Amino acid sequence: MLPMLPPGPTLRQTEAADISLTIVAVLATSFRLCIRVRQKRLGLDDAWVILGMICDLLLLIADCLYLQDFLKYSQSTRIALYYMVAQFFYGVVWSSKLSMLFTILRLSIPGNFRRFLMCTVGIFGAIWGLLFAQLWWICETQTGWKTQPHPQCDLGRRVAITQMITDVLADFVLIIAPCFLLYKVRLSRSHKVRILSVFSTSAITTIVSLTHAYYIVVSGGLKEVMAAIVEASVSLIVANLSVIVAFIFHLHSEDDSPSTPTPVITFGGQNRARITPTCIAVETTTIVLEDLSEARLRSTKTSDDDEITLNNRERKQTKDWC
Repeated sequence: MLPMLPPGPTLRQTEAADISLTIVAVLATSFRLCIRVRQKRLGLDDAWVILGMICDLLLLIADCLYLQDFLKYSQSTRIALYYMVAQFFYGVVWSSKLSMLFTILRLSIPGNFRRFLMCTVGIFGAIWGLLFAQLWWICETQTGWKTQPHPQCDLGRRVAITQMITDVLADFVLIIAPCFLLYKVRLSRSHKVRILSVFSTSAITTIVSLTHAYYIVVSGGLKEVMAAIVEASVSLIVANLSVIVAFIFHLHSEDDSPSTPTPVITFGGQNRARITPTCIAVETTTIVLEDLSEARLRSTKTSDDDEITLNNRERKQTKDWC
């Protein structure tokens, strides 16, 4: 027996929430892109978040047509609008997850961990394709919903379970990967907590996605639509936090100590000494981590930088005493 649920949102409340959350998500994405364009550091993670923003705008348009003006259209058009709403939802959610994954990827250095992240990119893409195909398979094998005045496919437990498993696993990777990335980095505890707290916001999308899956099983209707709207917008907002928060902390750092030289924290250094008849030269091979809140961005290659920059190139610094 299904539990008693509180009354669902009205049509007007659903539309208002859709418009408000989409505006917030689009503004957050636009601000992130302005930061990246100003710093001339656009990357693949920005491309994915742009795709997510486009899907979110299209989702808003399809939602408004599907919820409010559906009586103006033929039955086939109403069915098409439902499919558009469902697929644009997947587009927002998984574009946002891929954007976060590419943000972590651009911070990593060559090695097994980077190869693991590349494989994960393929897995995320495969999951998106699976969900895309599953929707068509479920809805096309049960055609009764297509005759309803307001057509909505009964996705059932299979889709709910698939969404729960894939969302939880994906968000788990997005939370754990930065922890592994910063495990051996020489940073103060407060800096590590600040960095990891930004990436840990993926847990918010997990909570929202579980709520959405719950309403798929027990309710449907406007409650399911509302949960999907919230999940899509929250996913896009969370995908932008790593850039926006880092920018805010960078400005705060400049205001607090404008004349203090920017510290560069290194890890994994290997020191080698070479003695010559006239002088002593010390060469150090370092991998440089620029702090999220304090470091000034400095690089001649913009495609591999981020708020935390893990340079995968070896930099040699020599100081001679003659």
